Amino acid sequence: MSHYIDGFVFAIATDRIDEYKQIAQTAAAIWKEHGAIDYWESVGDDLDIEGMVSFKTIAGAKEDETVIFSWVVYPSRAARDKANAAIMADERTKNMMDNDNPPFDCKRMAMGGFRELVHG
Repeated sequence: MSHYIDGFVFAIATDRIDEYKQIAQTAAAIWKEHGAIDYWESVGDDLDIEGMVSFKTIAGAKEDETVIFSWVVYPSRAARDKANAAIMADERTKNMMDNDNPPFDCKRMAMGGFRELVHG
């Protein structure tokens, strides 16, 4: 069975990681309630690999920022589309972050849907 994955990469101020973790824990529960089968949020740790493009560069991270790399797994793209519609309509989603002072800049976030190629 092939899965469908939503992937996210964005920069976040290092002093707001704990705040974001609380948001991500709430999001994980909501996303799974609406059909996600797995939910991951990862914070950058070893991002400057010699000879490679840094995730910090990709995310446009500033000196006081690191990178969040996240993915959500769904049974299919149709299940993802259905879940995302429900998630965006869910009142808990609308109230997860302070829109006047969000922990990261959504306009600097990369997001995309991916078809499974290899799962080992």
